[in-house]
Amino acid sequence: MVGNNRLSKVSMGALPEKEDRHIPRPHDRQMVLIGVRVRRKGESWFRSRITDMSLDGFRLLSFVKLQIGMEIWVMFPGFEGRRAKVVWIADHEAGCAFENPLHPAIFDHIIRTCDLRARG
Repeated sequence: MVGNNRLSKVSMGALPEKEDRHIPRPHDRQMVLIGVRVRRKGESWFRSRITDMSLDGFRLLSFVKLQIGMEIWVMFPGFEGRRAKVVWIADHEAGCAFENPLHPAIFDHIIRTCDLRARG
């Protein structure tokens, strides 16, 4: 038995680092390209884009400095601002989690509206 436990530990240590940092997502992500307005706490709104989103969060393209754990506000066209928290950062992208998940009807409306704009 000791040998099996030891083997398990060795196998777990051999997993790629990316696997260890994986954050499980309860809802599927939808690929989008949505122009939004974003605001850091105490600052002015700036324009940015979201490239994918789910009921729980989104991937933000941003050239503004963001930090993990930072609170931001995001405003989708036609909606009030929603609070979110930065969960990860890579280059000019940030993964953010909504403070409260989107209602499925709101999510569908945003996706549908975004899709219609993209088609012209």
